[in-house]
Parts: sequence; C-alpha cells; structure tokens
Amino acid sequence: MSIKRLHVGPRMSEAVVHNGTVYLAGQVAEDPSQDTAGQTKQILDAIDRLLAECGSDKTKILSAQIFLADIADFAAMNSMWDAWVPAGHTPARATVESKLAAPKYRVEIKVVAAA
Repeated sequence: MSIKRLHVGPRMSEAVVHNGTVYLAGQVAEDPSQDTAGQTKQILDAIDRLLAECGSDKTKILSAQIFLADIADFAAMNSMWDAWVPAGHTPARATVESKLAAPKYRVEIKVVAAA
C-alpha cells in the first residue's frame, strides 16, 4: 500500500494519492481580496495545478464539496464553476453555506478525483 503526499505541512497535505484516488485538501483563494467569482477562479486554477501534479485532471473529478461563506454567492460561484467543469464530466457535488476559517474567504472547494 503506497501513499503519496504532496506539499506536506505541519497540519495537512495539499494532496494525497492512494490506490489510484487523489484527495485534495480544501482550497481557498491565494488573494482573498477578490469577490466570490474571483476567489472561485483562483481556487479552480489551484485545483487544476494540484491534479496535474498528481497525474490527474478535472475530467477525472469524482466528487466536489463546495463551501460558501454566504449562500447568496451561489450564482457567482457557479458562473466560474460552469465555465470550468467539462461537459459530460460533472462530478457528484454538494454546496453548503458554512463559516470558513477566516472572514476574508468567500469560497472553499475540496475534490476527490481518480488518478
């Protein structure tokens, strides 16, 4: 049984690969001064980079969990998501309103993908 961890920190790894499955940590915007759409775009770009590092891509995402600080931002987040997710490759997904780690974050996205 091999487990590969990427970008290991004292509290968490950004990605873990095990048995052909990629688990990404929840991703937040690098520049949280952006609005919800801008933060979502940054997060989706980070997901693309991490999946590529793990030998995967967005067509292989199995599930996504999306956390919004305010569910009123659902449409703004979806405007970025819908442009990003490939037709015919939409994952199982849940979106919830949640208090995030810091008030500056509007969105957090966590995905699981096939390698």
